[in-house]
Amino acid sequence: MNYSLSDEALLAAKAYEELHVPALFRQFAPIVVSTAQISSGHRVLDVACGTGILARTVAATVTEPGSVTGLDLSPGMLAMARQLAPSIDWQLGSAESLPFADNSFDAVVSQFGLMFFQDRRSALKEMMRVLTPGGRLVVAVWDALVNSQAYPDEVDMLQRLAGQAAADALRAPFVLGNPDHVSELLSDAGAALVEIVTHDGTARFPDIQTMVEADLRGWLPVMGVQLHETQIALILNEAETVLSKYKVAGGQVEFTAPALIASGVKV
Repeated sequence: MNYSLSDEALLAAKAYEELHVPALFRQFAPIVVSTAQISSGHRVLDVACGTGILARTVAATVTEPGSVTGLDLSPGMLAMARQLAPSIDWQLGSAESLPFADNSFDAVVSQFGLMFFQDRRSALKEMMRVLTPGGRLVVAVWDALVNSQAYPDEVDMLQRLAGQAAADALRAPFVLGNPDHVSELLSDAGAALVEIVTHDGTARFPDIQTMVEADLRGWLPVMGVQLHETQIALILNEAETVLSKYKVAGGQVEFTAPALIASGVKV
């Protein structure tokens, strides 16, 4: 199926895959797969799959007659996902209205997408609906902003230099960093045996410029915020001072980036 894609959407997806995935997202995919107890022959759905790092990790475990399906609202993200793993079934669609029959999947997973759903409760109920009895739902979300290193400093910098919209775009991934709230969401959706585990991940970027450009050119455009090149240059210059304390040997940037891994079972 062909989708109409803008150059901006494709560039944002490319930046997301090349910058954010290796620095942040890849490390959590095996944890989600393990928590979901995915094994050979399982049918697995990845909701809000993005460019597909979690679905690709699942595909390394699942074999026929099992299958992996990735679903996302962004044609740009799906175009990149298809390039990287054409054998996976990539579908355009909304988490709040999954285009699948009841009891279609042995496991449903979602990594760092729940924060952005228009109706989180409806989306989780849909994910439970398509799950087979006894199947597991596993959702990863970022811990609270205050528990992350570096990002609170970057948010403050964006607030000063780029304004509220840019700062809010960077705050957005952290809005579900409350274990009690996430547990309540899963329970309300019908999940049993709900468990929330914090995993202290580590963000690793080659340097400060790469880290900040990943947000300015990769993340902010995904959130609908486009900055002028003059703004970007100003922010990158300021970031060398603001984020200098997170530099390690060789000029690399490393800091703690904790995530909550939430799981539940359909009974």
